[in-house]
Amino acid sequence: MNRSAPSPAFGLVGRSPEIGAVRRLIEKASRNRLPVLLLGESGTGKEVVARAIYQANPGGQFVPIDCGSLVGTLVESDLFGHAKGAFSGAVENKKGLVEVAAGGTAFFDEIGDLPLEMQVKLLRLLQEREFRAVGALQWRKIDLRIIAATHRTLRGEIAAGRFREDLFYRLNVFIIHLPPLRDRKDDIPLLVEHFLDGSGFSPSPEILATLQSYDWPGNVRELKHCLDRMAALQSEGVIQSADMPSALQCHLAASSLRQLSTAIAADGSGYAAGPAAELPQISLAPKSPVISLPESERQAISSALAATNGDRTRAARLLSIGRTTLYRKMKEYGFD
Repeated sequence: MNRSAPSPAFGLVGRSPEIGAVRRLIEKASRNRLPVLLLGESGTGKEVVARAIYQANPGGQFVPIDCGSLVGTLVESDLFGHAKGAFSGAVENKKGLVEVAAGGTAFFDEIGDLPLEMQVKLLRLLQEREFRAVGALQWRKIDLRIIAATHRTLRGEIAAGRFREDLFYRLNVFIIHLPPLRDRKDDIPLLVEHFLDGSGFSPSPEILATLQSYDWPGNVRELKHCLDRMAALQSEGVIQSADMPSALQCHLAASSLRQLSTAIAADGSGYAAGPAAELPQISLAPKSPVISLPESERQAISSALAATNGDRTRAARLLSIGRTTLYRKMKEYGFD
């Protein structure tokens, strides 16, 4: 990849309109201390955005709080601290995460997982700007910014009785929706370049096309893990399809089969349509109710070879894959 990507503004890589809108909202949110609610699927970069808001106008500490990990009897102590002697084992006063964030920013990640009894106390923190440690008698005033994030639909959680409606409205002041990666696929080449920067590795054009065609249910986090894995597995400087995780290999096989299907006339004549209209008559095997992806891939290759009278160059073009990939797949599936 020869393109030189600029330094990502606010830590967000991409030039798409969707990511540009997020950058503008980050800049606006950083101008005040209002609560911010970040909404988006897992892996879309909610903590990156939270840190960007903090860093655009820093003050105090940035304290991440994983609400999904706050379980058991010490949740309140973890959040608000405790006084000496508050319970067995409380041999000294202890600051909670909220107090650590005083003057700074507390980031409540996955706020939808916060236990209901703690939601009441967070509501008071938002409304009155005060908290009370476990075992303490006095309420303490505190100044901090609260940023919350969730992949859940909070209105649905409210309807199910798992999230307080009054807390939702206190948080629902400044909302930033983070787009899933499938809605900004034009950013994928820049993300790939960013994540592989300095690694000495680069994807082949075929692999880059596959990365851009995949929907990435795990979003940017899944893309990064995928690239880390491929870079670790390969050893020749160019990432190949064999280095891809199984989900992407299955996606590539299914895509090849779909491309072949669209190239073959749907009217049952057995002739190729469009760019492949000159190809000879072929016969496709009857469809099985259940067929594995490797078998689908094998059938796609067999059909393409039959349609081109064994011309591997034309078969690879018909399948929209490289000749090297076709040769490797032919060897893998036992073709002569």
